[in-house]
Amino acid sequence: MPHRKNIFFYGKHTPVYEEKIKEFKVLATQQGFTVVEDVSEANIIASVGGDNAFLQAIRKTNFRDDCLYVGVSIDDVGFYTDFTAQDPMIMLEAMKNEEVEVRRYPTIEVTIDEDKPFYCLNECSIRSNVIKTFVIDVYIDDLQFETFRGDGMIISTPTGSTAYNKSVQGAIVDPLLPSMQVSEIASLNNNQYRTLGTSFILSGERTLSLQVVQDGNDHPIIGLDNEALSIRHSKELKIKLSGKHIKVLKLKNNSFWHKVQRKFL
Repeated sequence: MPHRKNIFFYGKHTPVYEEKIKEFKVLATQQGFTVVEDVSEANIIASVGGDNAFLQAIRKTNFRDDCLYVGVSIDDVGFYTDFTAQDPMIMLEAMKNEEVEVRRYPTIEVTIDEDKPFYCLNECSIRSNVIKTFVIDVYIDDLQFETFRGDGMIISTPTGSTAYNKSVQGAIVDPLLPSMQVSEIASLNNNQYRTLGTSFILSGERTLSLQVVQDGNDHPIIGLDNEALSIRHSKELKIKLSGKHIKVLKLKNNSFWHKVQRKFL
């Protein structure tokens, strides 16, 4: 990786994480990398923590598509973290010796009430903020597809299909498929409200619109990956695959399906 030498380390501001990051900075410098403190100067962004830290690093650095992200876990490897802080030389040697590859992960774009869009690498969720169901009219492109009443909905990317989506019995989707998955959270099905009652997968060419029916519970919680938004009176979410792809540095011999097998089987 001769043309990518500027590396920025992202992690929690705690003594444990700061000590680990300090070790990484020394080793990176010894291996010929330039450690930068200004993320705008970086062409490699390394998160130190786990999958949650990786998601935060991407969000806090504005989903940059002009650099490489690499995830380092404190303990065990995760879905986005191929390396561990227990042996930092493995990551640096792999980067130096071309034992890694770049994988491009799709993101979804979420527009709330025509405001500036947000991006998600894992999922966007919309949930009731009180102990009461709420109603959403679901549109696929221009088709009013169904009327949902329940606790909420999750829209996940393929890489996010193993996270919150899986906990509500959603399918695991191969990241090579440019798509997004829609999953229900505790839907109510009767003569008035009728949904598929199962997850469904939309092509990357589709736009999903979730219109919140204003019936007194119009302050839903909107989650973007592992961060919640506090937006009052949300009326409509428009969700689609974005043009942004996150470039992630991975070990060549550690595919998505290797990770699924290791985590769940």
